[in-house]
Amino acid sequence: MEKKRLPFTLYRILAYVTGVFLLLLTFVSMPAKYLVGETARFSLVGAPAGTEQLFGDDSVLMPIVAIPHGYVYMAYVLVVLWLALDRRWSALRTVGVALAGTVPFAGLIIEHRLATAEKAARQPPRDAAERGTGQVRATDT
Repeated sequence: MEKKRLPFTLYRILAYVTGVFLLLLTFVSMPAKYLVGETARFSLVGAPAGTEQLFGDDSVLMPIVAIPHGYVYMAYVLVVLWLALDRRWSALRTVGVALAGTVPFAGLIIEHRLATAEKAARQPPRDAAERGTGQVRATDT
């Protein structure tokens, strides 16, 4: 793998992993802890019979999802900083990309946009390719 592509490849992997963990945390673990079960803080419904350990204040889902998400997000931020230094991003863009990992779906959308821009930057411009073949366009004269 090219040295220039390594930080971007790591960024893409960590963006997906962080995004998946964040979605699990937001839409599975936190509702299980706070909304379902008799011991839940804002209990809307009771826990199904036999699954009480998955719901309420003592939900086992929180440590299973929240702790790995925290560590993966820290690695994500470090790789974003590495990528920002490598690509010479502005401070605003760097902070925006790092914070995108804290909003459900935003990290995945930003990753897709950055991947599209990276792919476009790696391809040679079309005008240069056309000029190399000897074709003359009206705008070239």
